[in-house]
Amino acid sequence: MQQYSSLPDQNSLIDATPKLLTTIEQLRAQLWLESSLNQLQSRLNDCLLSACNTVPQAGAAQAEIFQAVVNEINSAVHSSNLALTDCAVGIALFQPQETVATVCYVSHSPSPNSQPLFVEVLTAEKKLLLKLQEVIKLEDLQQLEHQQPQSAWRLADDSGNVMGWLIIATASLSSDRQSLIKSQAQLRSQLMARSAKYCTTALVQLRHILSWSQRYQQLSNSNQELERTNQLKNQFLANTSHEIRTPLSSIIGFTHLLLAPGYEPTRERQQEYLNIIQSSGKHLLALINDILDLSKIEANQLEVQWEIIDVPLLCSNVLALVKEKAANKGLKLCLELEPDITTLVADPLRLKQMLLNLIFNALKFTSEGSVGLRVAPKGVFVHFTVWDTGSGISQEDQVQLFEPYFQIAKAVAGGVEGTGLGLAVTQKLAQIHGGSVKVESEVNRGSRFTLVLPFKQEVGGDEGDEGDEGAKFSSFPLHFTPSSSVEILLVENDLPNADLMQIYLRKLGYQVTWVQNAGEMWETLSVLEPAVILMDVYLADGNGLNLVQQLREHPQYRTIPVIVQTAMAMKGDRETCLATGVNDYISKPIDLPLLASLVAKYSKAPTSLDGEGR
Repeated sequence: MQQYSSLPDQNSLIDATPKLLTTIEQLRAQLWLESSLNQLQSRLNDCLLSACNTVPQAGAAQAEIFQAVVNEINSAVHSSNLALTDCAVGIALFQPQETVATVCYVSHSPSPNSQPLFVEVLTAEKKLLLKLQEVIKLEDLQQLEHQQPQSAWRLADDSGNVMGWLIIATASLSSDRQSLIKSQAQLRSQLMARSAKYCTTALVQLRHILSWSQRYQQLSNSNQELERTNQLKNQFLANTSHEIRTPLSSIIGFTHLLLAPGYEPTRERQQEYLNIIQSSGKHLLALINDILDLSKIEANQLEVQWEIIDVPLLCSNVLALVKEKAANKGLKLCLELEPDITTLVADPLRLKQMLLNLIFNALKFTSEGSVGLRVAPKGVFVHFTVWDTGSGISQEDQVQLFEPYFQIAKAVAGGVEGTGLGLAVTQKLAQIHGGSVKVESEVNRGSRFTLVLPFKQEVGGDEGDEGDEGAKFSSFPLHFTPSSSVEILLVENDLPNADLMQIYLRKLGYQVTWVQNAGEMWETLSVLEPAVILMDVYLADGNGLNLVQQLREHPQYRTIPVIVQTAMAMKGDRETCLATGVNDYISKPIDLPLLASLVAKYSKAPTSLDGEGR
């Protein structure tokens, strides 16, 4: 029987030994490669995680990735028995449309005395120095990328655009060691190629992280702004509700008192109650006007009327308006005018509004001492400084002081009236005038608000001529004695307003016929020839402006002056009315002296002004 041995013979063992050693060396090389790349990937992940947590600048985060790549490759090569030779790794960055790249990152050699290494361009037989800020031509980089052994690997973004090249430079070897380079060239190529891929992947991920971070920051800012706006809205609604209810309470209460059966107050008491009702009504109107003013300013729809203003006279008038309020609190009012101040060009109504806002604020927050207005020239500007000896304003509150609807917490807690609109409106009005508002204040040491306005305005000569005619008549009312034969046709949907205008105009001597709607108007016109028609814009059976257009289509009514009365009070409303054929416009609540002036003007009633002209 034939016998078989389970052991290999001696010759077969000798033949297998080189193959086994080769396999072990390959495994060692592969393990080193994968370990080095894993270390690089881990370092790049740390960079990306840091970018997620800190949201750095894009340039700084990208630089960290580039430096990590060159350092990790350099560390891997020099810490292994598989080190190719003394070498250096660098990154040359490239800008589109340029023909050169600049070396911006270079690894540090483990030997302190090492000299910069060269990269050989074999086809051109040239050596390129690998050091910081070295400039390398694009054509040389492309040669390094395609030659054997390869010395440069391109770094491209997710769109395929080249950002730069990853470069390796090695020291020259003696001829007896050239076989070592050749045997390990493939390993070096794999390390560099995969490192370049890891680098570009990390850069793409970084770009996405920064983009997401930016979007997150934008959304966060938007959410904060929305939350702040919502808080301001709630605060505004609460403040406005309080501001409306307080004067309404006085109006309803004192009206109820005057109407109460069996209660017969003296004439002095009646006058006192009516004054309170009128003051409360004006307070409500001022609140509405502040809201409208802010809306007009923010929509760039506020009209200003430039005039030459007598500054001392205007300041005296402003202090006269607040004199009683100051006296009620036991405060002293002061006015300091430097003699050089005489006139300036501004909107008188808006200048008065700005000064009153500042002085009313000073009076509100001053319980004892003085409140004053000082006017002084400073170059081409005039400074209106309102000062007080009140409670002062903290630095934190000063930051938000001119924000719409903002109110100081202690003022709200103390029940101080206000909607938080006055200073915001004042600042915006000052900016429209080419000026500004400044504040200086210290807690418990008073405040100083300075309104800075230019003496002159760079405006056209015709500006202000097309302003609100009503405002002119209100400031300069006509004095007239109307004939009792002057017929006025009042087309008014609202009963209280109709009663008000009828009583007032009849007291002035006019004959007033009142109708409530379009149908009644046409019936009345068939039997009446009015000198003026007062037309409400909103009627139950039609639009007043449409009725005016219909009137202008009839020859017998075409020349009758029509004055519309309406709650439309925004910019453009007057022009809209005039475009339909209306002669003039008055906004509600009705200014009775203005109404009288307009009716006198268009009814051709005899006036003292006409008499003076004869």
